[in-house]
Amino acid sequence: MLIERLPRLVGGIGLVVAAIATGGASTASAQSPARPAADVTYTRDIAPILQRSCIQCHNVDGGAPMSLTSFEEVRPYARAIKTRTHMGPHAGVMPPWFIEKNIGIQRYKGDPSLSEVELAKIALWADSGSPRGNPSDMPVAKASAMGVDGWLLGKPDLIVKGPEIHVPAAAPDAWGDVGSAASGLTEDRWVKSVEVREVNDIPRAEGTKTVGGRYVFHHMNYESSVEGVPGSSTTWPIHEIGRNPDQFPDSAGRLLAAGSVLHLNASHVHANGHDTRAHLEFGFTFFPKGYQPMYKRSGVLLGNGNDLDIKPNQANQEIHAFATLTEHTKIIAFEPHLHAQGVRMCLEAIWGMNIQQLTCTGYDHNWVKQYIYDDDAAPILPKGTILHLTGFLDTTAGNKNMADGRNWTGGGRRSVSNMFIDLGYSVQLTEEQFQAEMATRRANMKSRNDYDLGCPVCWAPPVVTPAARPTQQQQGDNQQ
Repeated sequence: MLIERLPRLVGGIGLVVAAIATGGASTASAQSPARPAADVTYTRDIAPILQRSCIQCHNVDGGAPMSLTSFEEVRPYARAIKTRTHMGPHAGVMPPWFIEKNIGIQRYKGDPSLSEVELAKIALWADSGSPRGNPSDMPVAKASAMGVDGWLLGKPDLIVKGPEIHVPAAAPDAWGDVGSAASGLTEDRWVKSVEVREVNDIPRAEGTKTVGGRYVFHHMNYESSVEGVPGSSTTWPIHEIGRNPDQFPDSAGRLLAAGSVLHLNASHVHANGHDTRAHLEFGFTFFPKGYQPMYKRSGVLLGNGNDLDIKPNQANQEIHAFATLTEHTKIIAFEPHLHAQGVRMCLEAIWGMNIQQLTCTGYDHNWVKQYIYDDDAAPILPKGTILHLTGFLDTTAGNKNMADGRNWTGGGRRSVSNMFIDLGYSVQLTEEQFQAEMATRRANMKSRNDYDLGCPVCWAPPVVTPAARPTQQQQGDNQQ
């Protein structure tokens, strides 16, 4: 558990702090001169960290409660930044990325998390008066740090605008269909990435304690299809508050068919104290024309939402779900989905006598994240593998996301009820594709003198197809 690891983590950070304060010297014989703690400055040390991992949300138009794009904006929050960045991989940590770094696979696309060295710099800077530093050390502001026109992945090839909805300042949560939006496509296109954002008229000058205070859409499932055309339907990943954009691998794009319409048929909308008009925009980026995916999507769904038994006022509750893979499978993304009571989720693969802990991550219902594995780190699992999903819940006052932990709860749509699902997605592999993927992994393992946690069969010798035995006719021909 995380609490059991805290002394070790704190001790490790302390060593890093000491190394920075002495210019990296670990022994008395080190040659580099000592670097005092006060020499950690905003312009040289802190601004680059914020540009890379924070200002995507912490800007005047972002979803975060305050902007952190200049020294004047950052300085008043120095102590708070130290506190929030040092909370560990669970609810409340900033940046909101909850992968536990001592368990499982550690390579993901778009990972904004901070290293121990960066955490130590923030601590030293906050504790030494938060100096500005030399203005000439200030890194050049990168427009890409906040996206292009507000799009984190850059300007999309196609933007589809959803219907506008009205949400009163005070109203009960609502679920259901909020309408549809025509794509306007005149030809089939394979999608490389999709990013969903909410546009609304909520005043940006007013403060808010959570990212949810900036929006009225909590989450939404949607699909696209062409009316009257069988096989034209595509299910898209869920949109949720604080969620990062979807980036599909080169081997597994998703089809947006010509003439398709987006159906926003499962939306959860909430009031936030403002009389609000809002709509969603869907930004699609395409693969080049002529692209065809290598892999088919897998239909595996892991979770349990029907017979949950969550007890009141109790920490360290566990819930479990299992699924057996019927096809060779490559897991593209892991996306834990719990509700306010949830604090952690782990995914493991059981193959024969091997149990591989693939990913463990904290969970914060205010910042729902997906974790897209790097292409050459994604789990490659043989058919017959058992996937085991474990959810951890806390219904005590220690869980700040809880409204009231005194009542028993089961499964349900409301945030005060529960869900327990891995909303990530996978692709199927044929035998030939499975062997080819493993051959690549074996080559990488050899070059690194390493092993691949997500490939339990990679350690086995490669399959060698025996040469075909000659027929009697061929034998006769050879003898002539």
